[in-house]
Amino acid sequence: MNKLIPQVRLAPPGENPRPAPRTRKAAELDARTREVGARLAELSALPARDVLHELNATTRGLRQDQVLERIERYGENTVAHDRAPHWTAQLAKSFWNPFIGVLVVLAAVMYWQDPADPGVYILTSMVLISALLRFWQEFRSSRSAEALKKLVTTSCAVRRRWSETADTEEIPMEQVVPGDLVRLAAGDLVPADLRLLTAKDLMVSQAALSGESLPVAKADTRAHDLGQQATADPVEADNLCLMGTSVTSGTATGVVVATGAHTYFGSMASALTGDRPQTAFDVGVRRVSFLLIRFMLVMVPVVFAINGFTKGDWDQALLFSISVAVGLTPEMLPMVVSANLARGAVAMSRHQVVVKQLNAIQNLGAMDVLCTDKTGTLTEDRIVLDRYLGTRGEEDREVLEYAYLNSHFQTGLRNLMDQAVIDRVDEAEAVVVDHLFTVIDEIPFDFARRRMSVVLRRNELSGPVFEHTLITKGAVEEVLDRCDHMMDGGERVGLTPELRAHVTHLTDRHNREGLRVLAVATRTFPVDPDTAERETYSVADESELTLLGFLAFLDPPKKDAAATLRALAENGVAVKVVTGDNELVAARVCADVGLDADELVTGATVDLVDDVELIELARTTTVFAKVNPVQKARIVRALKADGHTVGFLGDGINDAAALREADVGVSVDTAVDIAKESADIILLKKDLLVLEQGILMGRQTFGNTIKYIKMTASSNFGNVFSVLVASAFIPFQPMLAIHLLVQNLCYDVSQLAIPWDRMDKEYLKKPRAWDAKGIGRFMVRIGPISSVFDITTFLVLWYVIGADSPARQTLFQTGWFVEGLLSQTLIVHMIRTRRIPFVQSRASLPVLVMTGAVMLFGLWLPFSPLAGALSMQPLPMSYFPWLIGTLLAYCALTQGVKGWYIRRHHEWL
Repeated sequence: MNKLIPQVRLAPPGENPRPAPRTRKAAELDARTREVGARLAELSALPARDVLHELNATTRGLRQDQVLERIERYGENTVAHDRAPHWTAQLAKSFWNPFIGVLVVLAAVMYWQDPADPGVYILTSMVLISALLRFWQEFRSSRSAEALKKLVTTSCAVRRRWSETADTEEIPMEQVVPGDLVRLAAGDLVPADLRLLTAKDLMVSQAALSGESLPVAKADTRAHDLGQQATADPVEADNLCLMGTSVTSGTATGVVVATGAHTYFGSMASALTGDRPQTAFDVGVRRVSFLLIRFMLVMVPVVFAINGFTKGDWDQALLFSISVAVGLTPEMLPMVVSANLARGAVAMSRHQVVVKQLNAIQNLGAMDVLCTDKTGTLTEDRIVLDRYLGTRGEEDREVLEYAYLNSHFQTGLRNLMDQAVIDRVDEAEAVVVDHLFTVIDEIPFDFARRRMSVVLRRNELSGPVFEHTLITKGAVEEVLDRCDHMMDGGERVGLTPELRAHVTHLTDRHNREGLRVLAVATRTFPVDPDTAERETYSVADESELTLLGFLAFLDPPKKDAAATLRALAENGVAVKVVTGDNELVAARVCADVGLDADELVTGATVDLVDDVELIELARTTTVFAKVNPVQKARIVRALKADGHTVGFLGDGINDAAALREADVGVSVDTAVDIAKESADIILLKKDLLVLEQGILMGRQTFGNTIKYIKMTASSNFGNVFSVLVASAFIPFQPMLAIHLLVQNLCYDVSQLAIPWDRMDKEYLKKPRAWDAKGIGRFMVRIGPISSVFDITTFLVLWYVIGADSPARQTLFQTGWFVEGLLSQTLIVHMIRTRRIPFVQSRASLPVLVMTGAVMLFGLWLPFSPLAGALSMQPLPMSYFPWLIGTLLAYCALTQGVKGWYIRRHHEWL
């Protein structure tokens, strides 16, 4: 028993340095799946009686004491999965941000200096608003994702011995244990890894594990079961049914050989929990954050030293430098990012998209490569009859008619291809044929013959009543072996070796196009009206058949797939198909939707190259076929290593590793649980068009975030530069600490509407990624523009207004406060677009209202009752013409520099 469920020891320690965590995790996933796969392959090769012996089980089922002991030993039949963190953990995580950390430190220093300082309360409010907004949105999103899980208990039929007699009962899947006998029927989910003991006409959908769209036939084990030849891949074993698959037709009984984490499904799931790899968003935010923090750590000591040496008051210099630090800190960045993401999540929910990880919205906008399976995204995820052909490859309606009679009159459970034939014929035909034909007998399908036949008698309305027609439909090779004639242009001719080679070549050609081909043949049996009508037929009667033609099936491309792929390409997103299905089917589907499948690469090739070679291979390849979960994750890592922001769309357990590895993992609500848990975004409709809308929303969200960062960083840089100049040449503080804090708070309030702003259409046409170097360049090039007009304002206040002594410093400080706040707020409209503001591009109404309100508030404040408390005074009317001229000149110069910057660096936001 222990041999069957070993304790797998992964990643043993050695003398070599430890690999990176993500590489180690991938190695563990590979090792675990290979270990479990090898064990299952061994079981597949054993005779059934030996498997039962190893499990200490019998064909009568387990006793109650055995069940209880095994539940205690192996636990419940569940796989590992991530759970939403407790709300307290989510709340704590919301405060874990470098900018919030800076604000907390600054607030603590200000409190230490003066507990009654209003700046302490201002900073505390900023921290709470930012963190709580992020917490609330992520808390709601995680709960929405949890609600997607089905609130039903899935059960299975198990034979157990609660007394001397064995009974079959329905039990929850979680209670299945190794050694249980499970009965399978059409529509059942396979509850664990099973070794089949008996099976009849069993077809199993393995799409969740292998990615193959068509069901596969499992072994007919009704005869003596001696096992089968060992296979390296348990998914391909004919006598194994694996957890995560489902039965489409037939019946079977199997013994459970592995449950929970020890199943092939569970081996992959257990390696997919825990910390996720860092995404492009995480890396970008970290780089930008520390760029701004490094800048602050350099500038603040300089301001402190200049103020201390020139003014001699080191306490005031410390307080002022702290205020400058607050001004340099984009403390509202977490809140603006959260508000942007929250608005994006709400907007995407209207398009049937649930956002689990808010950061994924911006990753979606930055995505330039989308890896996807073909089933359900490029195709309709259903089998259809694509064509019905005569023996020369021409369309032949008679072939369809005979195939329809075969599918319509069979009494067994119809498979997907039977249903596709029936769907192709008008519904009214069913009523007609029931009057025209009578069923005499049926020769059911089995996996040795791989064909089935019906025998019909024509009624008086449809032809001779003194003959029976046998109609056979099945695999091409098996049907051809039973044919000695074929129809050729309406003539019945002998099936010569030359003609046999011709029809074989014809079917091979269609197979290479990715089509599943079946043959249709008939035979007529005369009936003597003077004797009793024959009522039974056997397999021996499936001989001397006449080949009519062929049926070709496929999972058809979606009608809008090609147009959607073109739209994604126009928006800068390259689509790569990464599928577990075979290369012929993948190539056919990709060709139909306009993807280049000439350089198709299989999973076997991926295993032959190292990581460096795979980067080059992934760069030039559009279609990867017959790839397993580990290979999918390697392909995603290779694309990320090549500098791409990678999205992955998948819904099976075989996609889960790649979903976690990608910058943004996308799944659907009908996916297996582990795929949904591994995903960042869940689509309620598996449609690339929905994803395209999400990409554009992600770019708008990212663009609005970058607006805030570039506005704030450049404005703050200019302010600090102005402070340095003023501190060096003016014999008093150019602005009090409280002024800097109030100005910063007002500016931040004006930014709260940024998430509701619109982006220019040309901005949305390209993927957008974080660029810390570009932000630093923008800050240094654009920031000093404001310093030019700050300095002219200093000169106006000193020489024109007369604020030229410490006694009149309040007037100077008030004048600079108003000019600084208005110019800083007005610059929002200059930076938000590369076009001419107000003329070629106008901000959204919320932005216009908010910035206008803040500017009016700044003009009102010196004349308000708050002026005294804030150490301000009313400004003379002679100041305002200079203010208007300064603002107009500021806008004109900024627009000119903007044009130069765009020509030089080919970017703006």
